[in-house]
This record gives sequence, structure tokens and C-alpha cells, in this order.
Amino acid sequence: MATEERIARKLIAALLAGAWTREALLRRTAAILGRDTREVQQRLVDELIENAPAKYPPSPEWLAAFFLHSDHFKEATGPKSKAAAKLDPVLTPARFAPIERFAELAVPRLATPGELATWLDISIDQLDWHADSRRQHGRTAIPLLQNYRYVFAAKKSGPPRLIEIPKPRLRAIQRRLLREILDKVPPHERAHGFVMGRSCLSGAQNHAGEAVVVTVDLQHFFANTRLSRLHALFRSLGYPWAVARLLTGLCSSATPGSVFMALPPSRRHDWSTRKTYQIPHLPQGAPTSPALANLAACSLDRRLLGLANAYDSNYTRYADDLAFSGDVIFAKKAESFLSAVEEIVRDEGFVLNHRKTHIMRRGSRQRVTGIVVNDHLNVPRPAYDLLKATLHNCIKNGPEAENRSGLRDFRAHLDGRVSWVESVNPQRAERLRRMFEAIRW
Repeated sequence: MATEERIARKLIAALLAGAWTREALLRRTAAILGRDTREVQQRLVDELIENAPAKYPPSPEWLAAFFLHSDHFKEATGPKSKAAAKLDPVLTPARFAPIERFAELAVPRLATPGELATWLDISIDQLDWHADSRRQHGRTAIPLLQNYRYVFAAKKSGPPRLIEIPKPRLRAIQRRLLREILDKVPPHERAHGFVMGRSCLSGAQNHAGEAVVVTVDLQHFFANTRLSRLHALFRSLGYPWAVARLLTGLCSSATPGSVFMALPPSRRHDWSTRKTYQIPHLPQGAPTSPALANLAACSLDRRLLGLANAYDSNYTRYADDLAFSGDVIFAKKAESFLSAVEEIVRDEGFVLNHRKTHIMRRGSRQRVTGIVVNDHLNVPRPAYDLLKATLHNCIKNGPEAENRSGLRDFRAHLDGRVSWVESVNPQRAERLRRMFEAIRW
């Protein structure tokens, strides 16, 4: 192997071993190429950032081709450089190396793509296919060549929600990744969605009896979660670059444009939304997405909790629903507080859905994730009255007459709705439970 190529490969290994920012790239480049050509190295790194296909770290193959064709690289490794003298006789093999915070986690120690394939009990070719290593699945309209099935679920308003359902083999892989890797990583203390032992009830409880409650919504939470954060998460857990990239690919998807074109024009999503989904993202419908979204939002949670503490207020997040609350002093600062929230959200790569921003003062109904929190947790009165009327009509006219949506298990449906009220306000639910038991099935 030529000296120039050996230097390039050592530099590539160093660059892919940490954060993909200009400052970090400059530090690691200097560690490999020495300090005698710092100005040329700066031009080299700037050229790399400008030409990289995305903010996400490129593949080793792309980087090798870039460096070997770069005049800046040739100058930085020329006679004035001490890089050749620093070459190891043998390249250091990839190894599993978690950061200190995750060193004790009981996750599988996988150092190479081959080890990952063996652990998943699939071949290397199957691993590349399911991880969409060549980014082909998002460019084909042929269902047989896609890793996901696509279903649209109607919403109260606007275009329908896209659900991306992994096919059985990929779904089994994702469930194993969730069970044996992601479930081992603790989420932020203020994340209440998709976390064992927490729920929308535990999140709402933090905001009961406050003078003001402020709620905001993250738009396209899964789709706007950066893949670079997922890759960084797997790297911090200890997985070398190549393994982390495959793990990221197994948990992400790029939606073919043809999926949206199948909708009638009146129900079709706007260009910006379609573009967001055509870029690799967390698919809503994959078992790994909720846990990964929570872990990728840890930095967001830390910063928003710090902001809330500075304003002497409370903060929780349930998936894409952010909630803040506080006393009368906080109520007077709510508007300026929201400006700071938006700045942090934007800086973390997410987008606020301003139509779902609410400032709810004590004189109005204060709701967090659909639960009334004015004085104590309660079910909204309209929802309670509707359920009571449904149960009354079931007793009077029979459950078949009330099952207008044709639900296959209407009894389980009503039982679930009553159980929900019981979990929020047991005393208020006693009457509903008696009515449910009086229905003749």
C-alpha cells in the first residue's frame, strides 16, 4: 500500500472516531498530520466539509477517494509533513470502546460488521440489505424492493399521518436491537413517553395546581431527529464507526416519493414534508423509533430543563409534547420564555408547530397530554360526558346499536376508555364502571 494511501486511511479512521464538527476535525487532522502544515490542514478540512454529501459523516470509501484526489491533502502530506514518520506498521483494528458513562451497560460487544451479522443470525449481504447501506430503498417504487410497508392514518385536520411498518424480518431485528441495546440506555429523567414506569399521567402530575401551564409541540418529531445523533449514540455506546453506521441504517428509513404521490392531490402533503421524509429518518411504526427519539433528544431535554430551572418552572416531555408550568411570576414571563424555548429547539435541529402552542392560565382549562391539571389530575368534562352518554345508550339500546364504527371488540374498547378514567380519577370513574357492568353483552 502506497504511503499516501496509508496516511489517508489512518486519517479517515481518526476523523470517523469522534464528532463531525470543524473544530473536532481540525484537532484530529493535526494529530495525524502533525502541526507543521496547519494552514494547509485548515483548507483541507474546509474543502472536506464543503464537498461532503451531507452533515452526516461520509463513508470511508468516499473519504478515501476525496483525500487521494485533493491537492490540499497532497500538500499536507508532502515533504514538510511528519505524517509518514508517524505511521504505525499495522493499522489498529476496530474495537468496542464505550464512553465512561456507558462502560457498565450490558450491551453486546460488537466490533465489526461480521460480528453484528453473526449476532443477528444473518449474512453480511442480508445485513447490508436491511440497513440499506447503498441507500436504494428510498429511490424505488417497487414494494418488493422496499424494507417497509406504508400506511396513511387519518388525522382530525390536514394530510394523513404516514406510518412506516417494517417488514417481518427487519421488524424482528429492530425488536432485538430495542430489547438488548436501546432498553439498556437510561433516557433523560424528564422524558415520560415510551419509558418503563412513566406515562402521560406521571408527566402531567408535575404540572398540577400551577398558575400557568405552557405546552408546545415538536413538528415531525421522528422525521426531524438527525441521523448524526443516532450514529453518535451508537458510537458512544462503544460501537466502531462501521458497526454504528449499520445499526443506524437498521433503525432508519428513506421514504420513496412515490408513496406520497399515491394520495389524491387534495390530501397530499406539502413539498417540505415530502422532502423531510425522503431524507433518511426515524420511521413512525418501527419498534426502535420511540426509544431512539428519546435518547437523541437528551441534549434537548437537558437544555430545556436548565432553562426551566432558570425561570423557576417545571418541565416534562411526552414524545413530541413539551410542557412547562410555574407560579404567577413565571406566568408574567411566559412569552419571553417561549422565545428562548424556540431558540433551543431550533438549535437542536427540531421545529416547533406553532399552531399547537398554548399558554393556559389558572382561569382556563389547563391540559397536558389531554389531562386536566388545574388543581389535580382529571379527565376533560366533554370526554367524560361523551363516555357516560355512550354507556347509558348501551344500557338502553344495546351495545350493537352504539357501535357505529363497527369495532370488532367494542366491549374491550369501552372497557379501555373506562379504565383510562379510572387511572386518572378513580372516584369519578366509579359511576362509569357501574354503568359498564350493567350493559348486557
